[in-house]
Amino acid sequence: MVTVSTLKLDKRTYHHGDLRAALIDAGLAGLESTGPERISLRELARTVGVSPTAVYRHFPDKQALLAALGCEALRMLGEAQREASERAGGGIEGFGATGRAYVRFALSHPGLFRLAIAHGPAAVDLASEDDEASRLLVAYAAELTDGSPEAVRRLSLQAWSVAHGLAMLMLDGRLPPDDAIIDEVISERTLFPRPPGASP
Repeated sequence: MVTVSTLKLDKRTYHHGDLRAALIDAGLAGLESTGPERISLRELARTVGVSPTAVYRHFPDKQALLAALGCEALRMLGEAQREASERAGGGIEGFGATGRAYVRFALSHPGLFRLAIAHGPAAVDLASEDDEASRLLVAYAAELTDGSPEAVRRLSLQAWSVAHGLAMLMLDGRLPPDDAIIDEVISERTLFPRPPGASP
């Protein structure tokens, strides 16, 4: 069974001038129990305690709200990966830890994860490093290769594909959401095998 982390949502209460932040918090909390298709601007207005008109001043339509929620979800994913990397001590172990954190975030917060991925960078834009998750991925790929653009792109895409593929297989019920499987599949020992006789 996957270890479920506690989602860090800001517990801001609405006051004048902070409505946008309160709406994002309410939207993130709503995504914990439902999918993006069920999020409603009017429902968020009721949750926060303001009129729909006030909401539309910050988010003209649902797509604008989902884009903002997606950016915040992506920030949270990157934060979870950074914390896992730091606990592992960086290096190749830290790189593996970011991949395992990616899968565990997806399983713990599927609504937020799907929205984060929908609003994250396209594969061809990995080098833009627009968010912490992408920055970590590209920085580790540069550290663990010769640093050439081709090598960095290749390892970035390989690592992302492994973590994302495993996350989706588990989210879609094709594999059980099991910590042991995550540790087995995203392992520095098997993803980066050393040639016979090579020193650690």
